Amino acid sequence: MFGETAEQDSEVSDEGLQLVVFELSGEEFGVDIMQVSEIIPAPQITRVPQAPECVKGLINLRGKIIVLIDLNIRLGFSPKESDELSRIIIVEVGDTVIGMFVNSVKEVMRLPLSSIEPTPEMIKSKINAEYLKGVGKLDGRLLILLNLAKVLGEEEVEELNQLSLPEETT
Repeated sequence: MFGETAEQDSEVSDEGLQLVVFELSGEEFGVDIMQVSEIIPAPQITRVPQAPECVKGLINLRGKIIVLIDLNIRLGFSPKESDELSRIIIVEVGDTVIGMFVNSVKEVMRLPLSSIEPTPEMIKSKINAEYLKGVGKLDGRLLILLNLAKVLGEEEVEELNQLSLPEETT
């Protein structure tokens, strides 16, 4: 799913792209709803010693251990502590399930394809350009559209997958 083109891995129709819209550092971001399996309130998080900086920790989701990435840190923003608005967006990358910590989830919406433009250079200078699919404009709002396949690259997903595997006992 993630190695395909943006058109193939997106929920695209004649009406547009269906997105989960969330907030990070005062900005609105969107991800393709087809990449999201669920959205949950932030549960208890278990810290992982010596994990990459963007790894907030591990969570237990119905008996499955899931690595939690802090998108604030991953995208270069200041980290934010969990509060009542914080949410975890659960996504599947290949065979790996990953949780993305976000400040809040705003809504699920459909964005007309005609409203999507290339990412402006000013935004590219603040966020790694390969993480971005474009910018959506709707009713005076700007939504930064993320390319999760790049935000959570294959090598990193494999490394993160190792964090969530239980250690074998002898």
